[in-house]
Amino acid sequence: MNDSNIMRARLLAGAGAAALALGAGAALAAEPVEIEAITVTAQKRTQDTLDVGLNVAVIGAQELADRRVGQVSDLVAFTPNVDIKENMPGVLPVVTIRGVGLNDFSATNNPSAGVYVDEVYLSSLALMNFDLFDLERMEALKGPQGTLYGRNSTAGAINIVTAKPSFGGVQGRLAAGYGNYQTAEIEGMVNLPVSDTLALRFAGKAVKQDEGFFDNRLPGRDIGRREVGLARAQALWAATEDVEVLVKLEVQKGRSEIGGPEFFGALAPPGAPAGLVCPGSPACMDFQGYTDTDGDPFAGAWSVDPTYDVDQRAATVRLTADLGWADLTSITGYVDFKRQWGADTDGGPYRQTDFVERDKISQFSQELRLSGATETSDWIVGVFASRDRVKMTYDGALQDLFNTTLLTFTDQTAKSAAAFGNLEWRFAEGLSLVAGLRYTWEEKANVGGDLDLVSSCPASFLSMVPCGAGPVTLAFIDETIDDTNWSWKLGLNWKPDPLTLVYGSISQGVKSGGFFSGVATTTAQLQPYEPETLIDYEIGVKQRLPGLRLSWSASAFYYDYSDVQTFIRDTSGGLPIQRLGNVDEASIYGLDLDAMWSPPALPGLDLVAGLGLLHTELGAFASSNGPVPKGAKLPDAPEVSFTLSAAYGFDLGQDARGRVQVDGRYADDMYKDALNDPLIATDAYWVWNARASLALPGDWEIALWGKNLADERYVTQGVNNLPLGFGFRVYGAPRTFGLTVSKAFQ
Repeated sequence: MNDSNIMRARLLAGAGAAALALGAGAALAAEPVEIEAITVTAQKRTQDTLDVGLNVAVIGAQELADRRVGQVSDLVAFTPNVDIKENMPGVLPVVTIRGVGLNDFSATNNPSAGVYVDEVYLSSLALMNFDLFDLERMEALKGPQGTLYGRNSTAGAINIVTAKPSFGGVQGRLAAGYGNYQTAEIEGMVNLPVSDTLALRFAGKAVKQDEGFFDNRLPGRDIGRREVGLARAQALWAATEDVEVLVKLEVQKGRSEIGGPEFFGALAPPGAPAGLVCPGSPACMDFQGYTDTDGDPFAGAWSVDPTYDVDQRAATVRLTADLGWADLTSITGYVDFKRQWGADTDGGPYRQTDFVERDKISQFSQELRLSGATETSDWIVGVFASRDRVKMTYDGALQDLFNTTLLTFTDQTAKSAAAFGNLEWRFAEGLSLVAGLRYTWEEKANVGGDLDLVSSCPASFLSMVPCGAGPVTLAFIDETIDDTNWSWKLGLNWKPDPLTLVYGSISQGVKSGGFFSGVATTTAQLQPYEPETLIDYEIGVKQRLPGLRLSWSASAFYYDYSDVQTFIRDTSGGLPIQRLGNVDEASIYGLDLDAMWSPPALPGLDLVAGLGLLHTELGAFASSNGPVPKGAKLPDAPEVSFTLSAAYGFDLGQDARGRVQVDGRYADDMYKDALNDPLIATDAYWVWNARASLALPGDWEIALWGKNLADERYVTQGVNNLPLGFGFRVYGAPRTFGLTVSKAFQ
């Protein structure tokens, strides 16, 4: 049986299991009793998940704290068919949902999975590196969200919802902890109702890690240290009975370091033993003769200053007004972001492709919505506009390979405007039709290029110009692209009883085109790539079974994917690069299964599991190495992924309570580029985490925790630059553990 048939068999088995469970559940739910209803704002209004006809995973505030969700990348532990990797250790997280993601590293690019913080879209990959604190919940929406979310949400959307001020009294919480790698953390919040119409909430977090995960033999010290501070202030003003204004101000400051990647070489060293295969063996060297044979992915000899400095300010204003016939919502967002960081992309001690990057990003967005309801319908209409500007420079140190230095620069401005509407019409008992439409206009103007600074003698190997001749332009572009597109959704929801939802939908999402802004040696490598389009055909079921204290969901999907934006290798210039391009088509199909069970016979036990099955296939495309036939897998798309959590709470007497939790996630082997290069592929792996806590009188809690307990070594990203003599792999974080003490105040 070939791989495709195996995947189809898995899907049929999963769909059959779902159908059997639905049949059994219909009988058990004859007298519905509402239990543990979960509310979301996935459709821009507060709803029970059983009223939302799409696949959405929700993680509440307590679970976020218990499982130490500190960054967006931690979301992979909660839901299958999601992969989040870092392009370099500690930076540039990229979210892939059901095989759809952006395999890029540039600050000028927009993620395929939209990330929204309090309904404000984050326009750049550079904005994804931030610590999470004082949250109400996180939501992961799978599948294109082109109608209500719009801009660049072909893969799905991640909603990060911060905790808001309330009028329910003075509340506070303070937590402090210490872990291995000399890591100290402190986090706190206070909620202050000032009057009947004004409430304030202040929250902050600080992390100081004085020992990095990585051992750099070149300076003889560890790197990857962290020093991060974040603060948030919010004011909720009930201006009238019908009008509320929420103002949020945030600041982030980081003075940290990034880690180093693991090196691999292209050539057999002199005197190599017979049978040594290069590339592939750790004994292989680069053109400078460097090898790294210690077998430790967290040790190396990296020549770049690992400094990672970030300064960010952000403001959000949310206004809601009850107009009687409709509700008006206004969301205004502003972000000002600066950072400087360096990366050793040759993975070794020589200055071959080292760089220091400086980014400056500013974005402004405005959304206005009107929503209302009648006896038979719920509707939303709205408009959206945004403007963001990204200024970026790379200082490239190539002295030991090309006898020169490079300057790469980009100044990109993107403007977007959209109008949208969504209607849910209950046309019969238990049946509702969902229809949505969005029209989007977007324009991107980019000025950028690459200069050979001809900084060394006797000559630069890139431009073959003698030293002292002055900078030479290798590549340059000054171009504006614009695009208009339609996104839409048509769905049908059926509720045979109040605790069961069966749904089907067809939806289209579009991700705009853009510009590659990495190192290039010819203008052709900077030409814009085209927009991509994804049509999702999906059916699903959700159900809560009160008698069994069980809730579960299943969804099967098929994606028709056109003009896929993905990383391809390009050797058309003097310097081989990996850049963004388009592949004509791809097809994806799969299954999501999720279940939460609290067995009535075992009070205190909570079980959560998720299974993802995925089949991806790229169409044929041309690469710099020649034609690639149809059938390659999409990057970051494991065929099988699995998440599991088991928690048990128990009384200890004297008003004390204990809780033990273990959770794990599994990812099948996967590729990291469209060429399906085995040298940078990821083997299948498990990651296990655990937490044990003791709740004491007076709202005290003491918790011991550990992440990646088995110290699993797994690849999250890789780049093959063997035409230059080397490549590198990035690994997930090693085992960490610590103790946290917290106190709540009421």
